[in-house]
Amino acid sequence: MPTEHLSFPRQHARTQRFTLGAPRAFTVAPDGSRVVFLRSASGTERAQALWVLDLEGEPHERPVADPAALLAGAGERLSAAERARRERSREGGAGIVGYAVDEAVETAAFALSGRLYVADLRPGGTSPAPVRQLDVPGPVIDPRPSPDGRYVAYTVRGALRVVAADGGGDRTVAEPEAESVTYGLAEFAAAEEMDRSRGFWWAPDGSALLVERADDAPVARWWIADPARPAAEPARVAYPSAGTPNAEVRLFAYPLDGAGRTEIGWDRKRYPYLARVGWDAHGPLLLVQSRDQRGQLYLAADPATGETRMVHADEDPRWLDLHAGAPARTPDGRLVRITDEGGARVLAVGDRPLTSDAFHVRGLLDVGADDLLVQVSAGPGAEEPETGEIHVLRVNELGTERVSTGAGVHGAVRGGPVTVLVSSTLERPGQRARVLRGGEEIAVVASHAESPVIAPRPTLTRAGKSKIPAAVLLPSGYREGDGPLPVLLDPYGGPHGQRVLAAHNAHLTSQWFADQGFAVIVADGRGSPGHSPAWEKAIRHEFTATLDDQVEAVHALAEEFPLDLSRVSIRGWSYGGYLSALAVLRRPDVFHAGIAGAPVTDWRLYDTHYTERYLGDPAEDEGEVYARNSLVTDEGLSAAAAQHRPLMIVHGLADDNVVAAHTLRLSSALLAAGRPHEVLPLSGVTHMTPQEQVAENLLLLQVDFLKRSLGMA
Repeated sequence: MPTEHLSFPRQHARTQRFTLGAPRAFTVAPDGSRVVFLRSASGTERAQALWVLDLEGEPHERPVADPAALLAGAGERLSAAERARRERSREGGAGIVGYAVDEAVETAAFALSGRLYVADLRPGGTSPAPVRQLDVPGPVIDPRPSPDGRYVAYTVRGALRVVAADGGGDRTVAEPEAESVTYGLAEFAAAEEMDRSRGFWWAPDGSALLVERADDAPVARWWIADPARPAAEPARVAYPSAGTPNAEVRLFAYPLDGAGRTEIGWDRKRYPYLARVGWDAHGPLLLVQSRDQRGQLYLAADPATGETRMVHADEDPRWLDLHAGAPARTPDGRLVRITDEGGARVLAVGDRPLTSDAFHVRGLLDVGADDLLVQVSAGPGAEEPETGEIHVLRVNELGTERVSTGAGVHGAVRGGPVTVLVSSTLERPGQRARVLRGGEEIAVVASHAESPVIAPRPTLTRAGKSKIPAAVLLPSGYREGDGPLPVLLDPYGGPHGQRVLAAHNAHLTSQWFADQGFAVIVADGRGSPGHSPAWEKAIRHEFTATLDDQVEAVHALAEEFPLDLSRVSIRGWSYGGYLSALAVLRRPDVFHAGIAGAPVTDWRLYDTHYTERYLGDPAEDEGEVYARNSLVTDEGLSAAAAQHRPLMIVHGLADDNVVAAHTLRLSSALLAAGRPHEVLPLSGVTHMTPQEQVAENLLLLQVDFLKRSLGMA
């Protein structure tokens, strides 16, 4: 069916939110000779292929590895461990979804259908570069070449193995001692909440490996069943819910010469979380955190003895955030970190901050010989709020220079003299990946992503006395004088999730809802990232503050936009689902209907690292904080107002992140309280909804529910 005849819900689902066909996962060779990336063949093709953009001479793209050819038309088969890894990273694609390279970016390794492949990335004329399948045990997960390209390390069934890049000498480096033990894989808390997906790291000279050993024997076992398949056994998963034991994590150095392993030691009782690991020319560098996340240590390690030395220590009365790319070290060995100082989030090298409160540093992108590349948004001291904008900044001891230009959301990957600048703007759909050398554009990486059949028209603003970042979207055909509109709040509204962005595709679904007859508001209240440490940390022990900000936003925006405050609804997924249910239960005076997708309803049932950061240890407050912030307790509904409002609850029954028990407990409590509600169970669906028909019909059913509930039908 031609794209122009598709409805937006079908197109949105078929293109996986318009991500298919767009280039991603860029790597730039240190000599600036080539850029490696993943991309599928079209805007509806899920299978990603490995590509190279050669920059020597006239820039040109060439395919390196095509999954269809490598599998000879056979279907892709994923192990349970690989499916879990993709769920943790929210990976909805297929084919080659990840790869790793050697230091020179001449060799790539990747797993496809549980098999291990190695590809030569160097130019080979007009034909594809040779790709070799190595004969090793499977199913293979996370293969990574040594920096010199001579070996590939990979995990299989909880063991870490190493094979020569030519396929010879395959051997086991670390073998699990029990069913509960894995080597070389990130444990659940790290993969789900710490943004650490790796479990092993090569020495710079390729002579040894740092390997995580995770034992989840102490972790409680939960069962994820599929009621639609009663003959199928439930899946047994280790889930560390708030206040319960985490996996036991240790770190070992393994020389490839087989001389025996050495454990890297630190005070694991006080600092149980292994948050970051790296190994550069100065040796291994670790970041470990206390369980309450108020203290953390930067440690330099000696892989020969296992001894560690504290490089720096941080403390915060609320919590310490983890940041992409950090910590790192400069070529001369100084520690690079992102830290909160003087009310701002700054980049520090050694003991010296290199950025001011004009910037809110979000991540470290690259450490060069003479400068650092960081991603920033406007800080508390910025002259202009730059609502929804994210920029790339070049920083050194002489000052800062903005690399990205124009309002938008920008990110970058750098290698030597070449930078790939990936930009999204409000004016054009998708992302544009520009290749820069010396600040000058030399190429653009082609995108095959589809163009949406609708165009969003958000107004980005700040709402109320709190100056809450917000986007307002009205129906495409709305004219002044048409009168006030029913309102739909469409937030995530919580930690880690920024929704108000100066990017076209970020507002597509909200615009589609607006075109169904709503004034749609997206508001990033306290707790959302990208503004200031004080803004993010204002929700300590009080998730309900995020609801207060949604109320403030809608009331303030009603003074500027045509909002009918007698018909206000709210929808959301995950934390946004929790916020939606909280809104109709606690503030029915403001909200007249809500849709809660995969909501957390009892915070005792969510994971340790996330929940305890904000609400603390449930054993320490005797449940008062958890009860106040949860929708349900063992006694039933928690602090619900007397007035009833329509509520639809949607949940994937295969969800192993926010398990379906959250929705079942809420539904039981609502029924016991005599409150009508609707529950939409999604059989076989996880925390993501990648299935095309499910994703499409979810949007249509939500509109139908909202119109019925608000008297619009």
